[in-house]
Amino acid sequence: MSLTNRYGDFEITDPQALRALAHPVRLAILDHLQRHGPSTATQLSPHVGATPSVVSWHLRHLASFGLIKGWDGASSKRERWWQAAAKGFRFNLPDDAEGQSAARQLQGERFAQYAELPQHWLLHDEPRLDTQWRRLAGMADTRIVVTAEELRQIEDAVEELLAPYVQRKDHESPAGARGVRTLRYVMPEPGADESSPA
Repeated sequence: MSLTNRYGDFEITDPQALRALAHPVRLAILDHLQRHGPSTATQLSPHVGATPSVVSWHLRHLASFGLIKGWDGASSKRERWWQAAAKGFRFNLPDDAEGQSAARQLQGERFAQYAELPQHWLLHDEPRLDTQWRRLAGMADTRIVVTAEELRQIEDAVEELLAPYVQRKDHESPAGARGVRTLRYVMPEPGADESSPA
């Protein structure tokens, strides 16, 4: 795994790691650690829908791939604390069939994980925002016609724009700053010459 990208995300290439992460509880654990910081299995349990012993097993599994690691900053040593090894992760579609299958499985779990997030935000978070933040929220569904290289350039430009904010430490944020979750779905449409997958 590499941390060479602008966001400092893990880049996962190993099909076994992709399959290991393609589990709803593991994805929920990693998401919670990345967004909320270090935690124990007991603390994570109500947020990920599993018992502390099951969460503990999944934590060790994630650690075996380097996605999380032990955290030594806790004042109490009675329980084991864990932290995310990076703020995020990413993966590209591998060239081999096994890697492609694993990546597709992980992508499916990620889509399922985030499917209800906008509705949950609308019902629970949006009503608590002041007008200034409400006006900045929303979604866009924009269809563009581009080549593969142009899409790559667009993605690169978006990442370059967001990278300084992703990398900024919490203590460096200006007054009034708050967390904002940005979901972007990039879904190329098949061309007329591309047949449906079997």
